[in-house]
Amino acid sequence: MQTTFPRLMSHQATTRPNAPAMREKEYGIWQTTTWSAMAALVEAIACGLLQAGLQRGEHLVVIGTNRPRLYATMLAAQSLGAIPVPLYQDAVAAECVFPVNNAEVRFCVVEDQEQVDKLLEIREQCTRLSHIWFDDPRGLRNYDQPGLAALDALIAAGAAHARTHPALFRQQVEQGSADDVAAMFFTSGTTGNPKGVVHTHRALIDRARAGASFDRLTDKDEVLAYLPPAWIGQNIFSYAQWLVAGYVVNCPESGSTVMIDLKEVGPTYYFAPPRVFEGLLTSVMIRMEDAGLLKRKLFHACMELARRVGPALRDGKPVGLLDRLGYRLGDWLVYGPLRNNLGMSRVRVAYTAGEAIGPDLFSFYRSIGINLKQLYGSTETAVFVCLQPDHEARADTVGVPCEGVEIRLSDSGEILVKSPGLLKEYYKNPQATAEVLSADGWYRTSDAGFIDASGHLKIIDRVKDVGRLLGGAFDGAMFAPKYVENKLKFFSHIKEAVAFGDGREKVCVMVNIDFEAVGNWAERRNLPYAGYNDLAGKPEVHELIRACVEKVNADLSRDELLAGSQIRRFLVLHKELDADDGELTRTNKVRRGFIAEKYGVLVDALYGGRTEQFIDTQVKFEDGRTGSASANLRILDAKTFTPIKAAA
Repeated sequence: MQTTFPRLMSHQATTRPNAPAMREKEYGIWQTTTWSAMAALVEAIACGLLQAGLQRGEHLVVIGTNRPRLYATMLAAQSLGAIPVPLYQDAVAAECVFPVNNAEVRFCVVEDQEQVDKLLEIREQCTRLSHIWFDDPRGLRNYDQPGLAALDALIAAGAAHARTHPALFRQQVEQGSADDVAAMFFTSGTTGNPKGVVHTHRALIDRARAGASFDRLTDKDEVLAYLPPAWIGQNIFSYAQWLVAGYVVNCPESGSTVMIDLKEVGPTYYFAPPRVFEGLLTSVMIRMEDAGLLKRKLFHACMELARRVGPALRDGKPVGLLDRLGYRLGDWLVYGPLRNNLGMSRVRVAYTAGEAIGPDLFSFYRSIGINLKQLYGSTETAVFVCLQPDHEARADTVGVPCEGVEIRLSDSGEILVKSPGLLKEYYKNPQATAEVLSADGWYRTSDAGFIDASGHLKIIDRVKDVGRLLGGAFDGAMFAPKYVENKLKFFSHIKEAVAFGDGREKVCVMVNIDFEAVGNWAERRNLPYAGYNDLAGKPEVHELIRACVEKVNADLSRDELLAGSQIRRFLVLHKELDADDGELTRTNKVRRGFIAEKYGVLVDALYGGRTEQFIDTQVKFEDGRTGSASANLRILDAKTFTPIKAAA
């Protein structure tokens, strides 16, 4: 099979020239790009880049949000045998230096002034960087930098070149092979410099087809592309599967209009990490708390029925006639309007991945008729490793191996994967490649887990993070920090948590409150606050979080393997953990080691038995300025429970 992404685009443009390929909302109006118009745009950009000197096998950086012309740029680069490298649009300038230099980048195509400013700032450190094209000209009129130009100029020059060389583009596309490198995605870099994950056309297209086949995706489906294109998950859903299935990709106007745009588009195929689903549910519950008494009673009565019978109906299981009639009435009164308000009235398949999702949250969406499922994968596996069948969706698993995937467990419990979608290599890093890819083709995921009796995969934690308690009543007991953190994050009032315990006698935790949820909770109780720092320091908030912690402890006490991971002490941080401060990755994963070092004084206070500790932390603002956030943090004890087995 010699299929490449440019060939898939040409196929769509030939067979469905007037069908919509992408829509972009601009100034409040949806603009449609057909497949034939997309093909013409790709040809113009490709010819422009060829004229500018882009070579086969060379890397081209693309930075911005989801925009048709940026997707067309990636296709244009692939048409020439070059390799698009999408970078996170919210990364600060310094974070772009390593990828640009590592990939020896000369050419960049970016969205707007913000991205141009970043690249100009690092240009002295990236000496090969010679050409920067921008899509949105606002704010750039008076910029006069060598090699800086509008994407419009590149398109115009390329279109003129294509007219005088009509066979050139087709010749370039025909030189492409399925085993050529299609794209490179940089990992988050939680423990050092990010690694460039190299994927071929064959690998990405195979996984896109496997996912599309599993969920019966067609050209009638629609998606909303709102997550960073630099994240492979968004790239698979709005690029690889878009070209394979031929459905419509809708690009929102901005991050602030995503919810409005979601309702207007009504996608049929939807993906979001758990935090997005948590945020949607939190906003619903906040609005319901402010509703009238009658509406609140109706909502809670209908939701009680939905929780009881909704998942069974969703899974095709038998339900009594009265319950069916009651649910149908609830769908007319509550569930249908709620799905519509969430923008999910047309959703046929919804996925979440990246972190564990709370059972209550998972059940809520399935109970109101949304086919929410989980998947398992990573950048290195081109996303699709495990998927949940429609009638086998459970909160505590990530599904069954999908087409072409084999899974086995190492002696240490690490999940090993063999798949057609595995990375080719880490760019310029043979040592790291050898560490994750065995000679016989197995990929070491670094995740610990097991296959349950029904054939579903369960994830416990990262192998390197699974530790042991040392000393005390649970000496030698397993400690899985991510498992504990996820249980805490299942509560709407907790946004992030960082658990410590490996090599120590007890587990202690730092917590970030969810400012919106806790703020609304405080307002309903007439509890005044001046901002995040003030709210996080309220004794009433501490007791709210203590209740959440103790519920987690009660749950852990029933788990024979992890009963020792009950939380003994905790504190509520005075600031939100932030990727700009190095505390989170760009995909919002906690950098536990960095946090342990940065907040070492707090870790010492937790384990030293102190009841409070002063902390002064440097923070970085969005405009690049730095400041500080300080507070005297209270450290609290939490009630723990006797393990169920020991009590019996």
